Formats: sequence, structure tokens, C-alpha cells
Amino acid sequence: MADKIILEIVTPERKVVSETVDIVVAPGEMGEFGVLPGHIAFLCKLRVGELRYRQGAASHQIAVMGGYAEVLNNQVTILATAAEAAVEIDVIRAKAARERAERRLAESKDKFDFVRAQAALQRALARLKIAER
Repeated sequence: MADKIILEIVTPERKVVSETVDIVVAPGEMGEFGVLPGHIAFLCKLRVGELRYRQGAASHQIAVMGGYAEVLNNQVTILATAAEAAVEIDVIRAKAARERAERRLAESKDKFDFVRAQAALQRALARLKIAER
């Protein structure tokens, strides 16, 4: 059994992470899940949230904006709609997005507007959570 995991995080625009890690914790649609070396193979949908991984004593966080996770043969592949590390997040822009989403939630006229505003708020909050660490 291997003692490390290969983590690949890919978006339509770029490869965000390609590292050998000790553990991955990701925001699955049915709840947060962790992957250690030797984990059983599976595929799941991701929700907007924080993906964490550890390399030795160093911990890293990535904001993921949904997508899919595949665990297979000591490799975790994340196919994300978007993903950003803390250093890539523009905090001023994320705060402005949060404020816009909160206004849209308060002013929403129908369910469609409400759901879209709620999704925008979740994305902004995920970015701010990662950036503020």
C-alpha cells in the first residue's frame, strides 16, 4: 500500500494543483469526505466550499466552485468548475461579490433569482474563507 496520494485539481482553464500529498479533505455534495492512501475508488459531485490537503506539516486550502472528484489508485482528481488558492483570491472583489449577492437575495422576485443569488453568495463566502486564513 502506498503512503502518499497524488492530488490533481483541474479547471477548464488550467491545472491548479498537481502534488503528492498525505491527505485530501473535500466538500462532497453529500458532505465533507477525506481520502487517505489506500482509499476505495469512488466518484462524487462536489459542492462549493473548501478543499484541504496536507503535505507533511504544511496544510493548504483551495476554494472550489463545484465539480467532481474521482478517487482511484491513490490518486484524487478534482475536475472543478473553478478553483483558487488563497494567494490568488482578490479579497476586495470577493467582498464586493458577497455584497452584490446579499442585495440580490433581499431583492429577489422569484425562485430562480433567489437560487442564483444564493449560489453567488456561497461562492463569495468560500473565497473569503480561504483568503482570510
